[in-house]
Amino acid sequence: LWLNMNIVLTAFDIYLFFPLLGGVGSQPMRKYSCVSLSTQQLNIRNLVSYEKQKVPVNAIMFITTKGIKICVSSDQKWVQSAIKKIDQKRTTKGK
Repeated sequence: LWLNMNIVLTAFDIYLFFPLLGGVGSQPMRKYSCVSLSTQQLNIRNLVSYEKQKVPVNAIMFITTKGIKICVSSDQKWVQSAIKKIDQKRTTKGK
């Protein structure tokens, strides 16, 4: 009985461990993920960067000049304007 129990536990441990290994090699893990979204419009002048996210929710994570990360819905009109402004700043800085 002890031998059978040990085999079951070993198989269970392998089942839990290998999915974690697969995730590590395939793509980098995010340090921060949006799980809830802010409904407030942000001041575009205070935004310096953004990241698009699809999992666990479809969102845009804006990073402010102070390093604060704020998640918002990507389908709002002001969000699209903010993304364009940030992209324009990036291309202007690169020149």
